[in-house]
Amino acid sequence: MRRIGFIVFPGFQVMSLAAASVFEFAHIAAGGTVYDMRLLSETGGPIRSSIGMSVETEPFDDTAYDTLVVGGGAEVEPTTPGLVRFVQQAVGRSRRVAATCTGAFILADAGLLDGRRATTHWAHARDLRARFPKVKVDEDRIFIRDGAIWTSAGMTAGVDLALAMVEQDLGAELARSVAKKLVVYHRRAGGQSQFSALLELAPKSDRIQDALAYARSNLHELLSVAQLADAARLSPRQFSRAFRAETGQSPARAVENLRVEAARLMMEQSRHPIDAVAQQTGFGDRERMRRAFLRAFGEPPQTIRRNAYAGRSPGASEPPAAEPALLASAPA
Repeated sequence: MRRIGFIVFPGFQVMSLAAASVFEFAHIAAGGTVYDMRLLSETGGPIRSSIGMSVETEPFDDTAYDTLVVGGGAEVEPTTPGLVRFVQQAVGRSRRVAATCTGAFILADAGLLDGRRATTHWAHARDLRARFPKVKVDEDRIFIRDGAIWTSAGMTAGVDLALAMVEQDLGAELARSVAKKLVVYHRRAGGQSQFSALLELAPKSDRIQDALAYARSNLHELLSVAQLADAARLSPRQFSRAFRAETGQSPARAVENLRVEAARLMMEQSRHPIDAVAQQTGFGDRERMRRAFLRAFGEPPQTIRRNAYAGRSPGASEPPAAEPALLASAPA
């Protein structure tokens, strides 16, 4: 049984506990034999949240936790010496230490982020970078794992972080089923500026929607601005201006986001060679796709595939290798 401690403090934000639901559903799906969850605080007893409701907590002690998750607050408040001490001691006793949203400031106060990559809510990223120059802050990531230290962006990004932990513990298939039950994405591609390629773009006009639909159906092609503009029934100049105004992205950036989503699904759900995946999703070659994966996910395609296969339950069959004829005609 893996013991997981969720650390809260006066003024914590209730949404930071959303990650607990991920472990709860995983625990149920695994037959109630996986996770033992505790709410912790420096003093124990009732701890009042930023919205006024209180939760009952256990005080810090010498109990060993497999995973510790530090919650965040609506604002960045001074960290108490007792909390800093407890988090510092946890590094040697816990397999993983994590923080959601502004909880990253607590890990930084404890020195756990020195020399490491980390993220936090975009609104506080510059402050984190300014206050802790030894931290390699990446403000455009949903979550970051650097060794045993995990950090996430805003409060809901803690759900993404927890799903990744469940995937590490119990495999991709179970993590995917938990995400489905929670009605959330198993993985949100990219960063805080790109939560899911089509959902985040959310264009208002039919013309830009038509262009995106065309792009998604033709990822194997070059997809120039002229092609997309033609699908939108606009001139290239009008299209580029309207696309950026409605989506906040350039057409090239949006197309790359669509490509990496499609390529990731192929890497996880098929045995297509990497070169074939790169061709079918329009990257052209594996090196260009590798660079795009690193920008979007922080991992190369090989790691994505290895993690997906490692997460399959014992005895489960791998996806069948594609027949050459089907490979050539499979939709992107």
